[in-house]
Amino acid sequence: MAHLSARADVTYQNDYHHKLRGRLWGALSGTEYDARHDSNELPGFAYSNPFPPRDMRAGDERKLIVAAAEEPLLTHVARDLQSDRELNIGEMPFYVEEVSAFAPDVGEPGTRGTLETGTGLLVRIPPWRCAEYGIDHPGGDTAVFWRPEHTTEPLLNQLEANLDKKHTLFCPEYLPGPSGVDGELFDSYELIKTFAVPVQVTERETMTYVLSKWKFGYTVRDDDHRRHLNLALDCGLGERNSLGLGFVNIQNHGE
Repeated sequence: MAHLSARADVTYQNDYHHKLRGRLWGALSGTEYDARHDSNELPGFAYSNPFPPRDMRAGDERKLIVAAAEEPLLTHVARDLQSDRELNIGEMPFYVEEVSAFAPDVGEPGTRGTLETGTGLLVRIPPWRCAEYGIDHPGGDTAVFWRPEHTTEPLLNQLEANLDKKHTLFCPEYLPGPSGVDGELFDSYELIKTFAVPVQVTERETMTYVLSKWKFGYTVRDDDHRRHLNLALDCGLGERNSLGLGFVNIQNHGE
């Protein structure tokens, strides 16, 4: 977690994604993780927005959380933030006051809790699965953004398939992924809101994404389920985590 202070009176920018992503990839430049930047490989990290997300006066405190499946990746990011403490996220200038480490965990088997999406969740349904879900597809090979009228079935299936890919990359191959065990990832689902937001995906391209925010209730069944949920905390849920989408944190948990 980076503890930040605003260096000026500024309006909060909701389109922070591209600039913050650039700083994080810059921290990984020249490291063993650099090659992931221009590849189709999943990045293995996720991050929050600078929060709380509201306008600032100079000196106001904000926080930024970066999560990853691999501890060395976080070490590179922490060293970069400590060596260059000016963090400019678009027109939002911050100073990094402190960098601290913590290890969130959904808890031992039997623990109940809630995961909340700290940033918008991007889920796209591939065209070849639309008919299966009764979703009208406009044609071509463009994926369809998940919307509430599509029901939770395609959303949950896509989340599981995406987390399966992350499990294959970042967990031992002899351990089962989310689709290889009985039981669902979550016990309950509370949709907070859906919204459309323009996201700058490259220097020259901005796309409008339909995103959603959720509260996901869970009861940890066993060690496999615990690993899957913690992987979501480390890598994010859904797509485009390197843009800051799909970051999740533990809202509460207990026995």
